[in-house]
Amino acid sequence: MIRKTALSLLILFCAAALVAAQNFNVEPALRRHVNYLCAEELQGRAAGSPGEALAADYVYRALREAGLQMLCDEAGQDFSMADSTGGLHSCNIVGIVEGYDRRLRDEYIVVGAHLDALGTVTVTVNGRPQKRLYPGADDNASGVATLIELARLVAANDWMFARSVVFAAFGAGECGTAGAWYFANRSFGEMSAVKAMVNLDMLGRGNDRNPFSLFCSLPADKQESLRERTLERQPAVRPVPLEGMVQTSDHLPFYERGIPVFLFTTGMTREYRTAADTPSLLLYKNMERQTNYLFHFLLTLAGAPAALLEKDAPVAPSAEPVYSPADCDSRPQFFHADERHFLKTWVYKYLRYPEDALSDGVQGRVTVGFIIEKDGSVGHVEVVSGVDEQLDAEAVRVISASPKWIPGKIQGKAVRTRLVLPVEFRLASR
Repeated sequence: MIRKTALSLLILFCAAALVAAQNFNVEPALRRHVNYLCAEELQGRAAGSPGEALAADYVYRALREAGLQMLCDEAGQDFSMADSTGGLHSCNIVGIVEGYDRRLRDEYIVVGAHLDALGTVTVTVNGRPQKRLYPGADDNASGVATLIELARLVAANDWMFARSVVFAAFGAGECGTAGAWYFANRSFGEMSAVKAMVNLDMLGRGNDRNPFSLFCSLPADKQESLRERTLERQPAVRPVPLEGMVQTSDHLPFYERGIPVFLFTTGMTREYRTAADTPSLLLYKNMERQTNYLFHFLLTLAGAPAALLEKDAPVAPSAEPVYSPADCDSRPQFFHADERHFLKTWVYKYLRYPEDALSDGVQGRVTVGFIIEKDGSVGHVEVVSGVDEQLDAEAVRVISASPKWIPGKIQGKAVRTRLVLPVEFRLASR
């Protein structure tokens, strides 16, 4: 009996080593997925459109055929969004590969990518209206194609994954990450057991100028440990840390709940959000290499020690003095720019108009005060002058989720600085 057990363990070890050393040939499948998602029939997959519904159906069938346990029916996890134009209806497609470890299978790694693109746009050429199709090959057929192939690989090697891995194709990502928000706040009942979220957004143009990059919300030492563990399995690709402004994408609803997030991207290109974002521009062999890396990264996350997937405990409130920006020799900066840049690139991109306030026609200016700590983190967010309970809460939510700032300085030393900013909620006139 002991010999049989030892032999079984040896076989499993050898099989795991073989998988770890393997590069999966997924280039043809990636190309096939992207070509379908960008087909003229789907008309650019605008949020809430028949084209987005066709893309959702395609992903549902692909995940089911890969062997995932589907957490929705063919119609998806549907949701509606109200806005000043009347609203839209969309859905998420969600499936799961259950982990093998009885102690860890009720913990989850969520892998997500948004389904939709910009659809079609009518422009005037020589005085005549013309419809232009925005195929959205890199934005974000590349991420969805990668998600499908990752799901297939994980399902085929489920015996290696200790934690369960959930794959979610989010609808209406171009509408304030609506599908991801719905998943994180409404449809997935086990959010407290989600240990990490991996977001796949714009993965088709990776090269020397647009390197395969990673934004991670964990402290640097934990990020490095996860990277090194993955490179031991798959050393051919090494994502570079993503510097600068964190883009608005589907990891944000998880980020604001305190869940460690990992955004993988090859970044924006000249063709981003244009009619020129076509399948022919994608670098499929590089996408294959990235997919191989991501498989092994998921394998690392699924078996990582719990402490490695936890954010550091928050620092206790400081008793040090708080200064105004006028007192500082160098004002606080949001990615090397002022407060207007913060409002434009973070607050108003991520702000979601509360549905009840929208239907009741409530609007106005919420004034919010907050402190930029010496390490650049945002804290002590409070309403100075409010309008409505829902609008007030939404303004606080968005500012509380801010990435770190460059702190204010006095005589070259970082100081705590309090800012007060207006957040406008305005309805479109009819």
